[in-house]
Parts: sequence; structure tokens; C-alpha cells
Amino acid sequence: MSEGIKKAERIQTSILNGLEKKCLAWLAERQPRWVVSDTLTFIGIAGALMTGLGYMLSDKCYCWLWLAVAGFIVNWYGDSLDGTLARVRKTQRPIYGYYLDHTVDCVNEALIFGGLGLSSLMRLDLAMMIFAVYLCLTLNVSINAHLKSEFKLTYAKLGPTEFRLIAMIVTMLFIFIKPLRDFTTSFHMLGRDVQFHALDLFGIVVLAVLLIIYAVTVFNDAAGYSKADPMPKRKD
Repeated sequence: MSEGIKKAERIQTSILNGLEKKCLAWLAERQPRWVVSDTLTFIGIAGALMTGLGYMLSDKCYCWLWLAVAGFIVNWYGDSLDGTLARVRKTQRPIYGYYLDHTVDCVNEALIFGGLGLSSLMRLDLAMMIFAVYLCLTLNVSINAHLKSEFKLTYAKLGPTEFRLIAMIVTMLFIFIKPLRDFTTSFHMLGRDVQFHALDLFGIVVLAVLLIIYAVTVFNDAAGYSKADPMPKRKD
């Protein structure tokens, strides 16, 4: 298990990858000695909790969405910097780090999507469907890390940082544009009227894109594994 994790190649080709690497290296070199990777990991969880609470509290006042925006920044700081700090200080722990990173990643997303779904901004069922597809993509990354030693962090030139940035921009649009917050529309589905808000419609687009990315990824990976592991010839 540890050998597979150590040899897995990180594939990061996102739009902001080059700039982000330089920024993270600069930050890692300036961290106090008492700050370790685990410290940053828990800071990342705190950021996700801030975002989830910001969305939930937005029902009381939309100014709470600023807490959600700040939470994305704190989450990026902790979640992205913990691994960089370990590499800069040469304190990598491949097995522990791999386990903790993937476990905490799921917890972070559960906090964010849970908070969003429990607010009036997005339907809970839609938020959970997006979360489920995200988990499927995460599982696929973990499988490929072991089967073909590839740790792919980017899909369609978009990685976690780009998705956070998009989420922050969309959130700020809802802070400043009142018609977006007030927009509602209804559809007749399965014998009943279902109401959608503006963020629901955006969420449907995100869900569709993620489903397409997942389907294409699984198809390509399955085809590659089929060639690498062909059907045995029958012995008559």
C-alpha cells in the first residue's frame, strides 16, 4: 500500500496551478515552526465549517454569506498548504497523509454542501446529489492512485482551487444582486410542482457537468484497464 502511494504521480494541470504552487511555496517557507501539517489540516476543516455555517445563517441575513466566502479562503489555506508544508520541510508521511487528506476532504465537502442544502439557497436533495457525484470522483482518484499510480487532481483544467474560486464568485453575486436572491421558478415534475431558486438552476448545471466528467473519466479508465488486463483466452 505505501509503495503505491509513494510512487503515485500527481497530475495537476489546472488553470491556476503554476501561480498556486509559487504562492503555496512562499507561504510554507514563512510558517512558524509550531505550525505543522496537521495544524493546517484542522484550519482547513474550520474553513469548511465557516462556509457551511455562512450558508445556513444566510436565511437570517444575506450578510452571513461573507462568512461563507471567508470560509472558502480559510479552507484553501489549510487544505492546500498542509501537503506543501510537509514537502518543503521534508516531513512527508505518505500513508498517514494519504488517509487523512482523503478523509478530511470528504468531511470538508459534507460540511459545505450540507450547510448549502440546509439553507434556502439550494434544495437539499440537489446539494446531496452534487456531493454524491463529488464522492464518486474522489473514489475514482483513489482507485487510480493504486491501480496506475496516477493521482489526478484536475478535470477539464479545473481543480479544487478553481472550484472554490467559482463558488466564491457565485456567492458574492448573491450578496450584491438582489434579483438573484429573489428569483424563483416552478416546474411540474412527477405529478407535482417543484420550486427552484437561482442557485438551484446553477447547481443543476454543475451537477450535469460533473456527471459528464465522471462518465467520460470512467469510460476512458475502464477502456485503459481493459487493454492492460485483457480477457484470458479460453482453453478448449
